[in-house]
Amino acid sequence: MGSYLGIFAILFVLLGVSANAEVFPVGGSPGSDITQALLKAFTSACQAPTASKVVIPKGEFKLGEIEMAGPCKAPIEINLQGTVKADGTAIHGKERWVVFTKIVGFKLNGGGTFDGEGNAAWRVNNCHQTEACKKLPISIRFDFVEKAEIRDISTIDAKNFHINVIGAKEMVFDNVKVIAPAESPNTDGIHLGRSDGVKILNSKIATGDDCISVGDGMKNLHVEKVVCGPGHGISVGSLGRYGHEQDVAGITVKNCTLIGTDNGLRIKTWPSAACSTTASGIHFEDIILNNVSNPILIDQEYCPWNHCNKQKPSTIKLVDISFKNIRGTSGNKDAVKLLCSKAHPCVNVEIGNINLEYKGADGPPTFTCSNVTPKLVGTQNPKACSAGPAPKPTTKGGDL
Repeated sequence: MGSYLGIFAILFVLLGVSANAEVFPVGGSPGSDITQALLKAFTSACQAPTASKVVIPKGEFKLGEIEMAGPCKAPIEINLQGTVKADGTAIHGKERWVVFTKIVGFKLNGGGTFDGEGNAAWRVNNCHQTEACKKLPISIRFDFVEKAEIRDISTIDAKNFHINVIGAKEMVFDNVKVIAPAESPNTDGIHLGRSDGVKILNSKIATGDDCISVGDGMKNLHVEKVVCGPGHGISVGSLGRYGHEQDVAGITVKNCTLIGTDNGLRIKTWPSAACSTTASGIHFEDIILNNVSNPILIDQEYCPWNHCNKQKPSTIKLVDISFKNIRGTSGNKDAVKLLCSKAHPCVNVEIGNINLEYKGADGPPTFTCSNVTPKLVGTQNPKACSAGPAPKPTTKGGDL
């Protein structure tokens, strides 16, 4: 009985803290532009000496480019109940719409929606085909935000990435919905880099590029109970395109479902890499794949637009990689491809209990390898490879 009383006491304290937070409402009639009102409310809340909450009410509102910057004096919460809509025109040359930066102790919740109004921008966006393009804004950026909880929000139709995370520490995404058409270019669901201790849980991501993409410097990422599709799958990388990239370590993806995606579980690095870093401790476990092309793929010859020298093998080292309890159906016969670097063959790759069916007329599913001898545990369908000559990768170009 005493333990229950203790739990109730803790809940009472937490509810009391939330209830006692100073509230800063954002005024505005439906359809109005609330950019300045939101900035004013956030600035006041950020300067409050105790916990504060900014409330955006139900309804649809216009929202222009905005940066909400700390440091703040106390924890701050943004409660988005309605829908905020970006300018629907193509905003060339801009890289952001909504930015949260340099905040410690941050919450974003409320069941509301960020609508990037990306349809017009997608028609003029050629960044998935060439590097000579003008950037379009990322919908939501979290720059150097620590001890954060992002729950019960949606982002739809971003012009570029939906969510970008850099420099984060101790951040949780829970029940986040990302929605965009399969043909929307460069609309990664959640892209992360140079952060430590991020969790993505209980979320649904349907978009035109990677559902989750992991950039350099990412450490201790945990992804669980995420449904992905359409999209390009869950990807570590691409890595090695730029100099001064940082190591990647501690990536766990488990209990996830991928449906109709162009790729499944993927690690991709550039040949003729501009740096020599290591990606280690990458584990995929208990994954269901439904009609997924390239279900399991290590591609160390990733080279969209042919803007690299494939004669120079990747200098990115891949160490301690595992794929365990992966089951479902493949959209093509190349069910498993482990295409590692000649310069740095993959080290300690474990394959355990893989069951991938393929019903196409071009034959049974295949499992191919180059520059790797995987450790095999349990059963494998298709039959696992032994190290051999490198087959040509078949990944689609353009999704960085």
